[in-house]
Amino acid sequence: MFDDSDPRKALLTASASGTGRSCGPFSPPEIGHFTQQPPVETGEGWRAWMLCATNMVLRVVELDGSATFARYAHVDEYMVFSLEPSVRFTITTEAGDVDDHAGNHLFIVPPGTSTVRVRGKGTVTFLYTTRAADLVAQCPNAKASADANPVIPPFQAWPDPSQGFRLRAYDLEVPDQVGRFGRIFRCTTMMVNILPRFMAPRDTSKISPHHHATFEQISLTLDGDFEHFLRWPWTSNQAHWLEDMRIICSSPSATVLPPPAIHTTLWVSDESQIVDIFSPPRMDFSRRDGWVLNAADYPMAQTDIE
Repeated sequence: MFDDSDPRKALLTASASGTGRSCGPFSPPEIGHFTQQPPVETGEGWRAWMLCATNMVLRVVELDGSATFARYAHVDEYMVFSLEPSVRFTITTEAGDVDDHAGNHLFIVPPGTSTVRVRGKGTVTFLYTTRAADLVAQCPNAKASADANPVIPPFQAWPDPSQGFRLRAYDLEVPDQVGRFGRIFRCTTMMVNILPRFMAPRDTSKISPHHHATFEQISLTLDGDFEHFLRWPWTSNQAHWLEDMRIICSSPSATVLPPPAIHTTLWVSDESQIVDIFSPPRMDFSRRDGWVLNAADYPMAQTDIE
């Protein structure tokens, strides 16, 4: 249910979404109130929190100094980004390097061995798949997340990049465009949508309650205060019913919104920033001409993985 001004309204007719399973039992959301929880990792000048979903591991780093994160024989692609231009990145991989690169970029790191060194002051976000078992084990919600949501199909990566695996950097200074929804990038394992910065609270007469049939959405809040609202369908088995939820989030925080829950989000601060994350990439977003900004680098899947 989208307002007429919301570009996603076109998805209701243009995308053939799966029907999902609405017979229950249903899965609750996973919530990372990072400002209210002790960090999972710390170092001189930085601290980090982690949260896992069915297919994703999220690491959020608050940086005031420098930090280095290495992966050895990593099995698939991962992403790292910061919206602050002052954060600097030095990344080494087996297929390309960058040195002292400005922030406000998204990097896609190829499989294999890699090192990401960041310095400055700001927030840095890493996104991995749950194929990295060591990272899953670090997540405080690893045990809860291990209970599979029966609605979600087994993970399937998308086709390899057309020019092969290498380190890629994408500028996030992308102007808004009428009819395009946010700033969307995908790789073989995931998709991110970095929404424009909101400069006023959300108009409550134009909200967007909707549901996803077969995939989760991770809503990462990087600045401002947010409220997520969730409602599950009633079934013939009352034991499967769940109470409506209102999740109040400060920043940084992350909420895993499970299918098939109806959900919508309010931003209630004067300035707010949110990022939506999906794994694998969304087919319905990918079908929209011009929505995925790096579509030329990553072919679409040949089957409807949605």
